[in-house]
Amino acid sequence: MDIDSLKLAFDPDSLRVLEVILGLVMFGVALSLRVEDFVRIAKKPRAPLVGLLAQFVLLPAVTYGATRVLQVPASIALGMIMVASCPGGNVSNFITHFGRGDTATSVSMTAISTTAAIVMMPLNFELWGGLHPTGSALLSEIALSPGTMLRGVFVLLGVPLVAGMLFARFWPRAAERLRKPFSVLSLAFFAVFVIVAFVNNRHVFLVAIGYVLVPVFVMNALALATGYGLGKVAKLSVPECRAVSVEVGIQNSGLALVLIFAYFGGRGGLAAVAAWWGIWHILAGLTVATVWRRRDRASAPA
Repeated sequence: MDIDSLKLAFDPDSLRVLEVILGLVMFGVALSLRVEDFVRIAKKPRAPLVGLLAQFVLLPAVTYGATRVLQVPASIALGMIMVASCPGGNVSNFITHFGRGDTATSVSMTAISTTAAIVMMPLNFELWGGLHPTGSALLSEIALSPGTMLRGVFVLLGVPLVAGMLFARFWPRAAERLRKPFSVLSLAFFAVFVIVAFVNNRHVFLVAIGYVLVPVFVMNALALATGYGLGKVAKLSVPECRAVSVEVGIQNSGLALVLIFAYFGGRGGLAAVAAWWGIWHILAGLTVATVWRRRDRASAPA
């Protein structure tokens, strides 16, 4: 069966629900962001800027290289490039803290990467997707323009981000009370949505999973290694390297899914990459964080 021709059964009403859920997720993330997070980058820019270089420049390029080496089908390649172009996921701060990384660097990167992604994500996807020999043909078939995706990303990211930060600015006590419930409920709704989509399209996922297991594993390993490696080259501290590694390795696959359903009609290969990434990057991130914690415990003086 041709993975590039598979499509998920997904009606417009379901897409609206997914967009609302993603908006709530981003609003919940924005409740934790402060103007001070951006100011902190100006005062201590080195680690966040290294992380942003890894996330928006190196990762898409490395991912493109992986698609060529692995010789994946066109829709799988575009799915990998789509995920690599996304900003960091909303669980990256927790995983960084759990792995004893620099949480301040993680929060700063989340703030600036989510904002920068409004422009950088469409540009990276258009650039690397357009360079891919088979992926570019699929892009031409769909006739997706950078401006169209830019508008879509702005609505999905920019609007809830600004709304959440303004809410936290003018009603800080209410934002404090809402922060945890928003995070838990939005993630729970997203998980339920993915499960329902899987059940309704299990025949597609059962075919696609064999195509995406290895590419997603390789891509995520490269993402984590790219972040940590660039941090070491830039001579960041170990906690800063860990923060950069997690931020680059944990991507907002929910955003990728919404864009895939909105502009690619739920094309099986793209959707399978984003859906499996949403599960795998958390498992891999927690595993790496656990190794870091045990390493610190083993090296601590008695």
